[in-house]
Amino acid sequence: MSIFKLKINFEEQGKEPIELPIAGGESVLDVCHDHGIELQHNCGGVCGCSTCHVYVTKGMDDIQEISDKEEDFIDRAVRPRITSRLGCQCVVISGDIEVTIPDQSEFLGH
Repeated sequence: MSIFKLKINFEEQGKEPIELPIAGGESVLDVCHDHGIELQHNCGGVCGCSTCHVYVTKGMDDIQEISDKEEDFIDRAVRPRITSRLGCQCVVISGDIEVTIPDQSEFLGH
């Protein structure tokens, strides 16, 4: 099994970037969950909502291709960008990646 690097940046004030190992076939959401990093996932990580929305800033070619279903949910996300992906669908296949997690405080209480 290949191990790559996942760099996570945070939009939320006062949170420092962090680098974590991510295994081939593992999702950004899984790694966040395993390391106690807050990334909402109301549907339980099954591509059924848009709360685990992240921005991929490096390594877009090193993750699974986006599905039509995922694109539909990203359209409903808060402030989607061309680099938006869902953390549960952001599965590493071949290299290091970098993502930015939008400020999660606006999801609290939903």
